[in-house]
Amino acid sequence: MRIRTTSTAARCLITLGAAAALTLGGAALPASAAPAAPTAASQTAHADPRALAAISSLATERLALADKVAAAKYGTDTPIDDPARERQILDDVAERSAGLGIDPAFAQSVFRDQIEANKVVQSGLYARWDAHPEQRPTERPDLATEVRPQLDRITTRLLDALRAVAPTRTSPACGPLLTAAALHDAHARGFDALHLKGLARALPSVCAS
Repeated sequence: MRIRTTSTAARCLITLGAAAALTLGGAALPASAAPAAPTAASQTAHADPRALAAISSLATERLALADKVAAAKYGTDTPIDDPARERQILDDVAERSAGLGIDPAFAQSVFRDQIEANKVVQSGLYARWDAHPEQRPTERPDLATEVRPQLDRITTRLLDALRAVAPTRTSPACGPLLTAAALHDAHARGFDALHLKGLARALPSVCAS
């Protein structure tokens, strides 16, 4: 399901960029979404922009699937909140992260944020579809065979990305670089204001405050 690009969403990129920067633990970025030049060299000395870009890319990819999850659930008895499924995901993440040498608490925090971000988008889409029936999805994806296998593949890739980003988490540049990557990915995917809000919710645990 394609996410509509709106002029409002385009204008939101800078505004939400500043909000996201605060949410992600970094300073607000200028409109160019680049770290401030006077301190860039020293700040990025121990930061890996590629590792942060990988996290952002996977988070936006996962968040885009929220549309399919919402379409699969909307109008059924399946609730947005699924504590049993969430616990299964987080337990699996803890076990696998330990085997990869990642702090399980860190990995669980990041994935908990992904889950909450997904619910932000689902709830927003429900409200949109309730108010505008003509925008309701015309197809119902199958959660078990279509959507969850995609989410599972992202989980594997995101765990690998978390292992790579671990040395970068404490860098002063982590927040600004992650915000810049997130804004770039959001723009590339044509995220509207709702999905930008979800993306800001998806990433606050990546960088250490």
